[in-house]
Amino acid sequence: MQQKPARVRVLDAAHELMLTVGLARATTKEIARAAGCSEAALYKYFASKEELFIQVLHERLPRLTPLLRSLAAEPGRGTPEENLTEIARQAALFYEQSFPIAASLYAEIQLKRRHDQAMREMGSGPHMPIEELDAYLRAEQALGRIGAGADTFAAASLLLGACAQRAFAYDASPSGERPPVDDFAGRLARTLLAGIAGG
Repeated sequence: MQQKPARVRVLDAAHELMLTVGLARATTKEIARAAGCSEAALYKYFASKEELFIQVLHERLPRLTPLLRSLAAEPGRGTPEENLTEIARQAALFYEQSFPIAASLYAEIQLKRRHDQAMREMGSGPHMPIEELDAYLRAEQALGRIGAGADTFAAASLLLGACAQRAFAYDASPSGERPPVDDFAGRLARTLLAGIAGG
């Protein structure tokens, strides 16, 4: 069986270690060892652990950003309810899978600062999905499918905030289970649209 390319092995190893031991404890040395390559080889593909983390989010988790960008580029495709339901579904899955990885960032102030700086330099960050969803909602607003007076930035913040909260809030619930993602996404989209739909 042919071995995967080194970059793919590094991403796979980083994803697994970030899930199991957390971002703070997943060193580049450990990642390289798990990937079966040298630490120098890891740095051929990724300039820093922060860049590697961002690529894990982009390449190993549900693809929220491409969905948002494609909808903003072609407003009017599908119904707003269908589109917002799919956005909420992808966002809920993204936050559910990224939360265990990112949580350790908040345990180490210096790591969080380095990570925030790296994201600024790469033009990335957790604010991007809100801005991209806002752009989609404004495009739909221009077509009259979202109410002219709706605050699209607030709506984007509410939808994505609810999806992030779903990832965080339910581990300590009596059942230890999150609301099923498809039901959650549909209800969230319908409730949001009730407040912002045109008509």
